Amino acid sequence: TSSDYTNSGYDRGHLCPAADMAFNDTAMKECFYMSNISPQIDKFNQVIWKALETQVREWAKEKDTLYIVTGPILTEFTDTIGVTNKIPVPKYFYKIILKYNGANTSAIAFIILNNSTTKPLNSFITTIDEVEKQTNIDFFPELPDNIENMIENSINVTFWNLAIIKE
Repeated sequence: TSSDYTNSGYDRGHLCPAADMAFNDTAMKECFYMSNISPQIDKFNQVIWKALETQVREWAKEKDTLYIVTGPILTEFTDTIGVTNKIPVPKYFYKIILKYNGANTSAIAFIILNNSTTKPLNSFITTIDEVEKQTNIDFFPELPDNIENMIENSINVTFWNLAIIKE
């Protein structure tokens, strides 16, 4: 419940951003359902997660139709919130962006620690295979196998105008 977040020190982090739902009053109201909310550290939610949401919005304008999958990785937790409900606080969040275009399909994935960071977005780029490994979810099973294999085990930063930064 909303009260689980009161004085918890965590933001009500949107999985589908409210800014993406401004096209419709119903969509905007529905994006505030608790099923679209997950506990996020304020500096994570308001800085790196917001930067990724903004970048995805720019890609959507530039590249037209995108498929976006996002959520918490529910294997490691850093804390719980709520006196009664004990909501687990995910240690990591992921976001996968897919531009389907037949043989020219491209995707990019991110895994980001639910914490404050000064690192740039491109330092969190990973493969979809890695997100699948950590979440135990097969994200694009209906794609033709040759396309699924191509996009899930490689990183095409050129299409997304990002470079990979290694630490």
